[in-house]
Amino acid sequence: MGKLSAKEVEKKTAPGLYGDGGGLTLQITKAGVKSWLFRYMIEGKARGMGLGPVHTVSLAEARQKATEARKLLLDGIDPLQAKDERKLEAALSKARMMTFDQCASAYIEAHRPSWKNAKHADQWANTIATYVSPIIGSLPVGEIDTALMVKVLAQKDDTGAQFWESKNETASRVRGRIESILGWATTSGFRSGDNPARWRGHLDNLLATISKVQRTKNHPSLPWSRMGAYVEALRKREGVAARAVEFAILTAARSGEVRGATWSEIDIAAKVWTIPAQRMKAKREHEVPLSDAALALLKSLNRMDGCDLVFPGTKGQSLSDMSLTSVIRRMNSEEAIWTDKDGNAITVHGFRSTFRMWAAESTNYPREVAEHALAHQLPDVVERAYQRGTQFAKRAAMMNEWAKFCARVRSDADVVTLIGRAAT
Repeated sequence: MGKLSAKEVEKKTAPGLYGDGGGLTLQITKAGVKSWLFRYMIEGKARGMGLGPVHTVSLAEARQKATEARKLLLDGIDPLQAKDERKLEAALSKARMMTFDQCASAYIEAHRPSWKNAKHADQWANTIATYVSPIIGSLPVGEIDTALMVKVLAQKDDTGAQFWESKNETASRVRGRIESILGWATTSGFRSGDNPARWRGHLDNLLATISKVQRTKNHPSLPWSRMGAYVEALRKREGVAARAVEFAILTAARSGEVRGATWSEIDIAAKVWTIPAQRMKAKREHEVPLSDAALALLKSLNRMDGCDLVFPGTKGQSLSDMSLTSVIRRMNSEEAIWTDKDGNAITVHGFRSTFRMWAAESTNYPREVAEHALAHQLPDVVERAYQRGTQFAKRAAMMNEWAKFCARVRSDADVVTLIGRAAT
């Protein structure tokens, strides 16, 4: 023991191993690098554990480290294994300091490939950044508890309104997203214990249950009796966006389906617009029968060279949802009469409700025909089993009637007569 001196350690330069005793060894490589090595035998196997470079660890410090290693051997513990376990524990401890925001970003990136589109990932990121990050984003994910969850969901805006009550649908999505992120963090080893974002049997004991009926807000829609007057005013307006709104009305299609429509999806001769599954909300291909009015509108459009979009923007890109909304807003700013029964400004999506109410109150077409026209899934499982067809022929007749209805401005007396006929 103690065979080496500090001066010897400093002067030695020849490559090799120089023992100090008790397993402590000075190691000099061919490149002249000096370091400390603790050499020992365990279970009949020779092992070596590095104790650090000479320029950082002095001889006295190296001897102390070697003494600690020998004590572990006396207790039957492999010093090298103990060192590895300490490193692992340090790494785990550091990992447990992952913040909620870091886990949220990791979760989104891990699941992004399985989500329908990039917009869904953006919605996740935006809601987390808006409602969650300011409160718990910088905290270690392992410290998120029930009290913090209630703090997030019960936060108040500038008007004093509570998030969970004033924006319950958004708040419910945020709670579910937090639950998923915390679940991922637990599986990844960044936290342990129950999930504080769990609703059933947990948060439902602390927060009010807002019924779906309470939180559902329908899109303002134009009363069907006024559709003829609206279409007449709409047809006086120029521009691709105005024609897209008109096409949405005539086909009862969603705004996104219309804005993404391509000429390759449309068969003029067969009078059908086939929307591929990937562009449908239900992810099922949908065939839309085109009325004579819808075909006339399509034939009136000028095609853009090199662009397959039916309603392209000025640079050949898809129109934004706001482009169609702006048409309605401009019409309201000039006439201020296109509102729902409660006086709310109508929306593009609301025209689908207008069509549905017209079909129910002004025609004798079966409910499932109108539901197929809107690409809705029938709510009853048994009913869906019996209605596997698309009712295309009936829908074609109905869409032609709808187009004719939209082309005529009716008086209130005419509407009353129509309702009376439908009732009988």
